[in-house]
Formats: sequence, structure tokens, C-alpha cells
Amino acid sequence: MTPQSHTDRPIRVLLQTTIPSTPDDWHIGRFSLLKAHLESLTSPHGRPMYEVVARDRSSEAHDPVLSTLDASDFDELWLFAVDTGEGLSDRDGAGINRFRARGGGLLTARDHQDLGCSVCKLDAVGAAHHFHTQNPDVPERCVADDTSAPSISWPNYHSGDNGDVQRVTGVGRLHEVLTRVDGSAIREFPAHPHEGAVSAANDDPAARVIATGTSKLTGRRFNLIVALEGGATGRALAHASFHHFVDYNWDTSTGCPTFVTDPVGHDLQRAPERLADIKAYVANAAKWLARR
Repeated sequence: MTPQSHTDRPIRVLLQTTIPSTPDDWHIGRFSLLKAHLESLTSPHGRPMYEVVARDRSSEAHDPVLSTLDASDFDELWLFAVDTGEGLSDRDGAGINRFRARGGGLLTARDHQDLGCSVCKLDAVGAAHHFHTQNPDVPERCVADDTSAPSISWPNYHSGDNGDVQRVTGVGRLHEVLTRVDGSAIREFPAHPHEGAVSAANDDPAARVIATGTSKLTGRRFNLIVALEGGATGRALAHASFHHFVDYNWDTSTGCPTFVTDPVGHDLQRAPERLADIKAYVANAAKWLARR
């Protein structure tokens, strides 16, 4: 039997949250539709393209997988930062930084205010994320956008209700992760009433904003995705919200933690085929991050 070449073997993807398994929270089980979609993708020869491992963070001081990720055989990490500040230890952050330095692909996604601010430990990728108390955005953007939830402060861009879709606008040259199979641009993502803030650092030539959204409350444009690439360092994508990927925002009937009390939209319930763009994006991103 001929051993698989590097390009034939499945790409190993780690889907990972930054919290221990907690039933009433955004644990990794709430990303099951994303996992199933990645596992459904096949090569032109009909082989599975991705081998997906999904896990929550260990309750240990240093996560045994993240802190040694550079020594693993994973090709990419999709990190859903759902913590309130303590989601990554210094060793965890160092392991992820070494993983990217050795060429591993990295997707990070956080949310409003300080939710997921542990990603600030991640070198250039952390610099792409702005929070309320850590690495804040420029002063003119440090203002509340969504006013429907007074307990949630900036950054909190309102792209729509959970269950609805938002318009995605490409920035500059259309990035390959935002291209449909027919060559047209991806235009819709799942919406969320209070997305976070990302930007491309002025002193980082490897980073650029590739997509923006528009607030349905204020009309402000805000950054949705930052791409980082260059040299031997692994490619990376920084997302303004993990709600682009979570089950609840693909299908609200899957449920959400009890602390989520926002109104529910019905765009995707009425027309589930409108998930086609986010599914195309997921396929593109997984391939791009692995440099295949």
C-alpha cells in the first residue's frame, strides 16, 4: 500500500474553545454544524479533506494541547475565544505562537467588549483584535454601537439579530477566502447584535482588512475579518465574532446559553439556503490556512 503524500492526507484541524466544558456556555458542542461541514468536504478524488478534532480547554493551569501545539501534527487551529479574560495561559499563548511560527494556520474569533480578550497573548494575531480594556481601538471607535443591550459595552457592532444574515463587503482586491465557486464574491454571513472589533495594525505589512460589515442601527461600517500572511509564518484570519460559526447563528432551533436574551431573527429559518456563503467561506478558509 502506497503511503499518502502530504497533499493527499487529510488536513488536521483543531476546533478549540478557550473555556472548560460548561453546559450553559459557548462550549465546543455548540460548533457541531461547523465540524460536520468541514468533515463533509472531499477532494476531487472523493477523499475526506479534513480530519477534525473538537475540544474545550482543559481546566488545568496550562492546556496540555495548546501549550504544546507546535509539537503536534495539527495543520490549523480554529480558536473560539469565548472567555472573559483567563482563557489562555502564557504557556498556551506561547504554544500557539510557536505553532504559527512553524507554519500552522490560525483562525481566531471573539465577540463583544472583553469577550475573548485572552487572544491578546497571540503576537500579531492578538494585535488585530481590539477589546474594551485591552488593546482598544482608535478613540473615535470606542463608543457603543448596539444600544439594545445596555449591559454590553463597546465594541458591540450590531450587524443584525441572531438568526438573520448580514451583508459582507470585500475590501480591496477580493481575497480568495471570500470567493464563491463561480468566481463571484461571498456576500452574506450570519448576523449578530454585538460583534467585536478587529483591524490591521499599521506597522504590520502582513495584515489587511479583507471584509467589512455595516451596523443596522447606526449605519457605521466596521471590520469583520483581518487576514495575515507572509513568509514562512502560518496564515491567519481574525474574526470580529465567533457567532459567524456557532450552531445557534446557523440554526437558532439548536438553542443557546440561558444568558443570551437578544431578539431572534428569522432570515435563515425562512431561507436556510442563505447559509451557502458562510459554508463556502469555511471551505475556502480551511484550504487557505493549510496552504493547499
